[in-house]
Amino acid sequence: MTNKTPANPPYYLGIDGGGSKCKVVLTDAAFTVLAEGLGGPANPLRGMDVATQSILDATYQALAKASLPASAISEVIVGAGLAGVNIPEYHQRFSQWQHPFAELHLTSDLHVACMGAHQGRDGAVIICGTGSCGLASVKGQVLEVGGHGFPYGDSGSGAWFGLQLLQRVLRSKDALVAPTLMTELVQQLLGLSDTLAIASHFMHASATEYARLAPLVFAAAEQQDAQAQQIIVEGAEHINAIAERLLALSPPAITLIGGLAPKLVPYLDGNIQRLLVPAIESPELGAIWFARCATAKPVASANILRSEA
Repeated sequence: MTNKTPANPPYYLGIDGGGSKCKVVLTDAAFTVLAEGLGGPANPLRGMDVATQSILDATYQALAKASLPASAISEVIVGAGLAGVNIPEYHQRFSQWQHPFAELHLTSDLHVACMGAHQGRDGAVIICGTGSCGLASVKGQVLEVGGHGFPYGDSGSGAWFGLQLLQRVLRSKDALVAPTLMTELVQQLLGLSDTLAIASHFMHASATEYARLAPLVFAAAEQQDAQAQQIIVEGAEHINAIAERLLALSPPAITLIGGLAPKLVPYLDGNIQRLLVPAIESPELGAIWFARCATAKPVASANILRSEA
């Protein structure tokens, strides 16, 4: 998606756009970081006007911090990793955006997380945060797994752990399963003890609210609570399954990202643990790598394959 060719040596902008915020990093042609910027939601599912304005706000903020005029936006080559653009309708909408940049190269936020984690080289990434999903990028092929959303997807995520805890606690309070330490922990967190009051509290809860309960599962497991340990084993099995599916592309390394990642590592299969490496760079810098690759070999977007049985 080219707008115009910059007259001066270009600047590069990497965007990591999610449902709550948009983070950008601005570099010069030598890829030296000049400034960063922060905007609002950049997921097109929140509205195209909201998403594009968030991107522009963060970009102009970065330009100002770098002591560059607003007009320099026309010299910026952009790599944008945005949540939601894996949906064809929203990818098309963003592709048709009359942006002010020199170039805009579009892919998913998960893809730029992978590019950043492995500094543009082949590899895979698995998100173990509020949600869960995975992506492998090897020799130009990109395979995405999961990311379908809570509660019908995101197994092994923080939200999933919270839901499992709540289900076990409610069954335990009804004497349908054995008592669990998780009951005491969640009652202390919420300041509630009545079964219906606890259930009502989560009647319209978001994935983020369920994810707040995830640490309680691990706290109970550390005290040898059998039900909490069972939840962790099952959650790790979901992450193992994502990893095994990504291995179809034979990525040389896998990075786990998200708050639950360190807690889940000991429960993963040995062949997966041996491939684990820490992230080298942030998703925003991964977006710079994506733009750099796209500029070297012009493409409109990444060739992202969805996982199919």
